[in-house]
Amino acid sequence: MIRFFAGHPTIANLLMVGFLLAGLVVAPSLLRETFPRAAQNEVEITVPYPGARPEDVETSICERIENALDAVTGIDRQSCEAREGLARSVVRMREGEDYQAFVAEVKSEIDAITDLPARAETARVRALGQTDFVASVAVTGPERRTDLKDLAEETRTRMLAWGGIPKVDIRGFSTRELHIGLRLEALQQFGVSVDDVARLVQSGSVDLPAGDIATSTETLLIRIAEERRTVDDLASLVVRSSSAGGQVQLDDIATITERFASEDDVITFDGRPAAVLDISKTRAEDALTIVDELKAFIEAERQRGPPGVVMEITTDAASIVRDRLTLVVVNGLQGLALVFLVLWLFFGFRFSFWVAMGLPVSFMGGVALMGLVGYSLNLMTTLGLLIVIGLLMDDAIVIAENIARRREKGLSPMDAAVEGAIQVFPNVLASFGTTAMIFGSLAFLEGDIGAVLRVVPVVMLFVLAVSLVEAFLILPHHLIHSLEAPPTSRGVTARVEAGVVWARERVVGPLVDLAIRWRYV
Repeated sequence: MIRFFAGHPTIANLLMVGFLLAGLVVAPSLLRETFPRAAQNEVEITVPYPGARPEDVETSICERIENALDAVTGIDRQSCEAREGLARSVVRMREGEDYQAFVAEVKSEIDAITDLPARAETARVRALGQTDFVASVAVTGPERRTDLKDLAEETRTRMLAWGGIPKVDIRGFSTRELHIGLRLEALQQFGVSVDDVARLVQSGSVDLPAGDIATSTETLLIRIAEERRTVDDLASLVVRSSSAGGQVQLDDIATITERFASEDDVITFDGRPAAVLDISKTRAEDALTIVDELKAFIEAERQRGPPGVVMEITTDAASIVRDRLTLVVVNGLQGLALVFLVLWLFFGFRFSFWVAMGLPVSFMGGVALMGLVGYSLNLMTTLGLLIVIGLLMDDAIVIAENIARRREKGLSPMDAAVEGAIQVFPNVLASFGTTAMIFGSLAFLEGDIGAVLRVVPVVMLFVLAVSLVEAFLILPHHLIHSLEAPPTSRGVTARVEAGVVWARERVVGPLVDLAIRWRYV
């Protein structure tokens, strides 16, 4: 096969162009993200239990969830965290099971629980791992936390409408509540009890369906929409009224404020209260594109926003991928330049050019294979590309040097190319096999670490396999034309070779003789 590819006028060139075109076509479509996409294997169960202590949550919620999950097959491990007013359970699926069936089975068993406390809310079952974190943005400005929450909500709405930012969650606030602080003297003055106020608020703030009216042509749905969501709405609630038209409103006997259920979630940025917007993405979206859109949005907000409002990216989990990709490109170009320069000094321009072409051809072929199996450009795949740069050119250099040596012994360019490649084929193949066995063992790791690390050896072997094909089937054909030109006694190559001969005979040789002569010193 080596002789066939070396002697055929076009097939080696077509194979090389095929590798290059495949890589150039696939590379723009590869998603860029922080870590490899691991298979989904976890399910989250949350049950709100307002007002309950962690001990009550443990006995009333967690134990019932754990008992229900005993009937689910395929569970690797499970845990339940009891917090104040909330139970959160995470169930991990055993490797190799069907995830969709696992989620359905967990949901079915949780829905079948009938003995949860009356005050406990409906259990929520959610598949984890559907989104990946991209970046966080801190927003500061208003000192009042309620105003800051309103600003964060408005910013989130504009951010989603901007486009290119798929999912935004606000962090730094608990549940917003309206607090009614009753004044004792006012209650006594107007003859109102605490129970009266509680019943009034409950009955005066409702949002319920109230039936329907059916006619011959249509059906009208009736709904009572009197839910009071703001301080002003609640303050206008009438507590007492007289026949003369006098009214006592809730704000006459109470101080109504808007605040948050817990102050433990407060976040500060540069010493000021802050809201944090967490940006995440689905598995089908590119992290670096989202970061670019986020930076453009923040710049636009700085231009149009009111003074005193500050937006800063505090966490960026995606830009490190851009830095790593830049490092791969820079290292690849440096390696390409160094290989070409060194070979040019000893073998000439054309010979060095075709040897150095093995680097981009192998990289593009490896990228095409990455796209074929669904890999993305992330920290681990780029790590594999960085490692393989140091190994990539070895095969081509060994083969090229052996072909040049065969030509110097008087063989024709065709015979030198074919025999030189065939002679080192077992050694190069053994080197490839050694690398495959050493790094390939990482591909068999299991669990979370295996999901992250197994892509490194796979990417390396993709590139090395393409480099093997390039070195034995493409390179010999190109070197035939380089070897047809007769060697000259002038030029850079001749001068470098003369310098190497001089150093060998005048410097290295005498030093070796001296070391042998005084070998026991």
